Amino acid sequence: MNIVIQCAARKHEHAGYFRTLDGRTVLFVADPRKAPSSSSYLHARPDDRSDAGISWRDRLLQYNRESVSNEFGLLRAIDLYAHPAYQRLASARNITQSYILSAGWGLIRADFLTPYYDITFSSAAESYKRRISVDNYRDLNMLPSEANEPTLFFGGKDYVPLFCELTKSVKANKIVFFNSANAPRAPGCSLIRYPTKTRTNWHYECLTAFLDGRIRV
Repeated sequence: MNIVIQCAARKHEHAGYFRTLDGRTVLFVADPRKAPSSSSYLHARPDDRSDAGISWRDRLLQYNRESVSNEFGLLRAIDLYAHPAYQRLASARNITQSYILSAGWGLIRADFLTPYYDITFSSAAESYKRRISVDNYRDLNMLPSEANEPTLFFGGKDYVPLFCELTKSVKANKIVFFNSANAPRAPGCSLIRYPTKTRTNWHYECLTAFLDGRIRV
């Protein structure tokens, strides 16, 4: 069974940053033009052209393939986010069947080395962090289309469209949990309502209930 959980805004303080060829720190955001002026960071979108002549996204893929020493100190995607639910997932499930749905990078494996970034679908976020539907992203998709086991998604309604889009070629059963009164639109997926009074980040509670065996699918 494959488990997908959405990303989170709060990252660990010791998370690593990507760097330019001359050593400048890169902070990935949704709209660099709106980001606050900073002498500490080079703001960039994942699909902007890097100083190496290819996109930052392609450079990150290259880094994951070739960097034996992990010189930037990047964390695995599952270790990047500060909420304990991610570590609970890492310890409870096979890491090769766990994935993060990232607003910046797409559907990535839990063990994919991922830099600190500040991109989200949340409408409550500052405008430079907020990815909107018309933005053009070359999202990664690391869930094999030939996956024949069920895939469960734990995340808010803002992330459901991206999950559905990136998994539309997966024929196996896909299950989306939700807690709103009205079910989200999730073409190609089965829907299971998780009733809870928790409104913010309810999906962590839902994931924990699943890992504890209190939810069966």
